[in-house]
Amino acid sequence: MTDLLAKHSFVELGARQRAKALLDAGSYRELIDPFQRVMSPWLSRQGVVPQADDGVVIAKGSIDGKPVVIAAIEGNFQGGSLGEVGGAKIAGALELAAEDNRKGIPTRAVLLLETGGVRLQEANLGLAAIADIHAAIVDLRQYQPVIGVVAGSVGCFGGMSIAAGLCSYLVVTREARLGLNGPQVIEQEAGLEEYDSRDRPFIWSLTGGEQRFNSALADRYVADDVAEIQQTVSALLQKGLPTQQRSRQADYYLARLAELDATPQIDPATVRALYQGERS
Repeated sequence: MTDLLAKHSFVELGARQRAKALLDAGSYRELIDPFQRVMSPWLSRQGVVPQADDGVVIAKGSIDGKPVVIAAIEGNFQGGSLGEVGGAKIAGALELAAEDNRKGIPTRAVLLLETGGVRLQEANLGLAAIADIHAAIVDLRQYQPVIGVVAGSVGCFGGMSIAAGLCSYLVVTREARLGLNGPQVIEQEAGLEEYDSRDRPFIWSLTGGEQRFNSALADRYVADDVAEIQQTVSALLQKGLPTQQRSRQADYYLARLAELDATPQIDPATVRALYQGERS
């Protein structure tokens, strides 16, 4: 009971609080903060109240005394969806971090991913912004690790699940979910018999953090605790660049998938078994 009370939930924090929790004390500095009123010009035209930071917090600071930029998505605003402005903030921050590295300033990046993907109200503008984020991650990770953290409770879906896959390292909790399509979308398109979005144990058994870690799609599986997540992010940043980026391992994953017999219904345990002994 004492250990439980000593833990400080990361999932229960907002985007701004999460960013502050990861940075060295006193080093937090927000870029394009809410007082600058840079927000989506499209939402109000569709009867949606915009948010002053467009649901994305960009913070510069340090971890272990070394420069870091953090992009944190606020899952409580429009389901963490990304539009033109929020996506541009993340892409711009990553692009500037890459420029820092080309100038000899070793700036790393941490992405706090709490997002359903593209904001439907902004359609192609949001998709273009997410594509810019993908390109910026690939550029920056040549120089420094890009750490993705999926904590919960929204999860990480859509185009931003691809961003998670492009990260040098991915950290997940038990509460996390990660998938290209969200449960409601799959149910809508494939039917209730294929995927019941209300069956929470079923959903987490397929796309939950523990399953994604055990099937080699995430690098660290941690408790929902601020101190543990901070220590894990710090350790991964100190580890430096991976020997091979996950997105460069297509042949490895295709070979694993080829080993599956898709004739019967595949269960999560069968998928996990493919990756036993693969964890470094």
